[in-house]
Amino acid sequence: MMQPLIIGLTGSIGMGKSTVAKMFVDEDVPMFDADAAVHMLQGPDGALVEEIEALFPGTTGDKGVDRQKLGAAVLGKAEALQKLEALIHPAVGQMRMRFLEEHKEAAIILFDIPLLFEKNGAAGVDHIVVVSASEEDQRSRVLARVGMTEEKFEKIKLLQMPDAEKRKRADTVIDTSTSHTETRDQVKNCVEKLKATLA
Repeated sequence: MMQPLIIGLTGSIGMGKSTVAKMFVDEDVPMFDADAAVHMLQGPDGALVEEIEALFPGTTGDKGVDRQKLGAAVLGKAEALQKLEALIHPAVGQMRMRFLEEHKEAAIILFDIPLLFEKNGAAGVDHIVVVSASEEDQRSRVLARVGMTEEKFEKIKLLQMPDAEKRKRADTVIDTSTSHTETRDQVKNCVEKLKATLA
């Protein structure tokens, strides 16, 4: 029995990764979304809510983890961030293993991993797709988000590998500075090419 080919999808903030991820799903590629898994673990009745509250008192409530408060508790604090990640990463890893088991019949599956390179996730995937856009597009998209400031944007960028470096390490780059249709065509091409390598 062949294992599914695993695409690792990544891209810096504001590059259009979520849009591209949906396009892969439209091409019938099952997707494991690391961010969604974290939301589930931190949401109401989430498996990690009590442990996060114990580590960072006052950051949770009846809706689970308050992401703004937790963000304030760890952003720019390396040790606090390490403690949080030591809790989250193994739990997400378990969810990913379950997903793999559930979709082991699929030809191709997609792991949506925002910090694929930063957290050394590249070794666990077969083909890396980097979603990229021009700096102007990235900036205007990010600054249009509610609650986003220039300062916050710069802090987030410091935590992420530069886009140029990601592009160098990619097997495929999807450019979202083009039209929606052209982006979709790039995704279709990528899926077709990968399926052809499996045939």
